[in-house]
Amino acid sequence: MSIDSELFGALPAVDVDAMARLRSRLADEASAAQLIDVAYRTVDSPIGKLLLAATDAGLVRVAFAIEGHDLVLERLADTVSPRVLHFPRRLDAVAQELDEYFAGARTQFDLPLDFQLAKGFRREVLRHLPEIEYGHTASYSVVAAAAGSPRAVRAVGTACAKNPLPLVVPCHRVVRSDGSLGQYAGGPELKAVLLDLESGHRT
Repeated sequence: MSIDSELFGALPAVDVDAMARLRSRLADEASAAQLIDVAYRTVDSPIGKLLLAATDAGLVRVAFAIEGHDLVLERLADTVSPRVLHFPRRLDAVAQELDEYFAGARTQFDLPLDFQLAKGFRREVLRHLPEIEYGHTASYSVVAAAAGSPRAVRAVGTACAKNPLPLVVPCHRVVRSDGSLGQYAGGPELKAVLLDLESGHRT
């Protein structure tokens, strides 16, 4: 018998299922009491684990693992509300549509979106990105013109780099005028993967 066992006795086994049920019940009660301003969950995907977060207005954040999910949650608490809670059920529709996207069965998302993390011209750019068709690309200059500021090419690049809703708001479809990929929050390699995925499923 170990010294710890002699001092403290046998510790009871943790009932993982019971703990999960308790967390779920507490989350349900918090939701019913309108105590959740930001609900979040993580999902597995072909490009790694994704963090999804939503407010009552809609999906507010999609984050890649490379961004650091804990850091993203801290920033949501600072910028949106400290009432952030793991509540997967609120994001079931988002998870389902992402599954369909990665399977090639969905070419556009049909979700309510909350753009509060993008301000001014950045928000205007993001609103135009879904106009780029699945499996196609547009240059930063074309997007700048569509957003009403043809000379704001660099600002479009910044808007895409800081897009809080990648995948769903398809900044990966924006490339440089010479056809090179440019930067991406998940890394240029991931940008290439997404474009290849769409190209392979394009009809």
